[in-house]
Amino acid sequence: MDLIGGPFSVIESDPGVFTALARRLGVKNLSVVEVFDIEPWATDHLQPHGLIFCFHWRKDVHRPGEFENPEQVWFANQLSDDACATHAILNVLLNCPTVNLGHELQQFRTETKEMSPVMKGLAVTNSTHIRNAHNSLARQADLRGSLNAIATTTLSAQKTKAKEQQQSLKKKHAATPSKSKLHMKTKPKTELVDSANGAEEEEVFHSIGYVPAFGKVWELDGLKPGPLEVGELALANNTTGWMDVARPAIRMKMAKYGGGTDAGNIQFSLLALVDGTYEKANDEWEYWRRERRSIERRLDDTDGNWKAKVDQELLLKVSEHAFTLPDAPGRMFLQAGSHRLLRDAEILSSSPDTLLGQWETAVRQAVRTKIDVEEEIQKAGDDWTDHIKRTHDYEPFVVDYIKCLCRDGFLEALLDIAKSTNQNNDSITASKAKKPKITLPDDQIDQEDSHKADDDDEWRTPPSRRHV
Repeated sequence: MDLIGGPFSVIESDPGVFTALARRLGVKNLSVVEVFDIEPWATDHLQPHGLIFCFHWRKDVHRPGEFENPEQVWFANQLSDDACATHAILNVLLNCPTVNLGHELQQFRTETKEMSPVMKGLAVTNSTHIRNAHNSLARQADLRGSLNAIATTTLSAQKTKAKEQQQSLKKKHAATPSKSKLHMKTKPKTELVDSANGAEEEEVFHSIGYVPAFGKVWELDGLKPGPLEVGELALANNTTGWMDVARPAIRMKMAKYGGGTDAGNIQFSLLALVDGTYEKANDEWEYWRRERRSIERRLDDTDGNWKAKVDQELLLKVSEHAFTLPDAPGRMFLQAGSHRLLRDAEILSSSPDTLLGQWETAVRQAVRTKIDVEEEIQKAGDDWTDHIKRTHDYEPFVVDYIKCLCRDGFLEALLDIAKSTNQNNDSITASKAKKPKITLPDDQIDQEDSHKADDDDEWRTPPSRRHV
């Protein structure tokens, strides 16, 4: 169903793409990272707000009674093709009260709170803000393909409607239609059903969400009638440890759609929605930068010779570069402001001898966090480069290039060269196939090898070598 603004296009299941999608939707201080294992050692340190599971979709049978429709859980049905990525991330984010959604999504959640899942899905489909954010991350070829699919569907519907009108006119003019005529009239419907079944057999990937909300863990699949309860949390108002509840359900999903634990088909990916990785790293670096500044101010007041008492390598070489970030896109200090104020008050009452070791610790920690910040900046640059490559439209260049070749008379020559090369390759392959294979007895092969060895004194057959 697409009422306004055009369809949703296919986008990649990539953490950089989903991070960009969240940012374009207006969500702040959020990143999407890929999870390579669901064991506690791989997920607990991330503290995810929710998960997005992308898998090779097949028909799944559930009883309607398994789905709940609690009013407090925000859930939207997917009514538009290829919009599963946006539905998955919205179904997760709009159930996370601690995430900063931004003005647009916050207003959207408030306006759709009392709607049914179908009406929420219709609101998502008709939201210009959401649609533009989604399609801005798609390839131009996929955008044209989605528009072509809408046009094809519309034309097919018009043709079907015209056929039905013609059949109804024939029924009016025919006195008593025979059984053969009735069979011929129902044949197009059978063909439509067959084509639909063929479309379902195509390779289709689908994204769903997992999120803790209101004392339970939910599986949110836009193609299902409602949220599916995965399990209950130990504490209704605490989501800590919710991955322990979701882990068995995710394992079952992976085993089902991946072909089992020993199967080679692992056509799925798992993404985690976590606090912004750049913001977190930059905040930690800023914390240690202010730590060093506060300690140096205190040492300057209490011990004028403190620089001679600390590690000289840290003082002269490391500290000069550890507290500068010339390529950082901005300064942020959001998460630990109150803790920083308490720490500054503690430094004012600390002894100079204690502060010397704390100064060295601050420098070493600043080096570590600076590396993390630089890695995040590099990763953001790589993601932006991939985005440019992905969304750039190469078709006009290719068309103009072919036109220039044709205009200058090079196209036919290139086609002839390619044609002759293919013919030569085919003839070589055919000659190899026709060449008879000569098989000699083992004793004759040994005799020939011995003659070759006698003719060439520099080469001798190793004693262990055997001819098969």
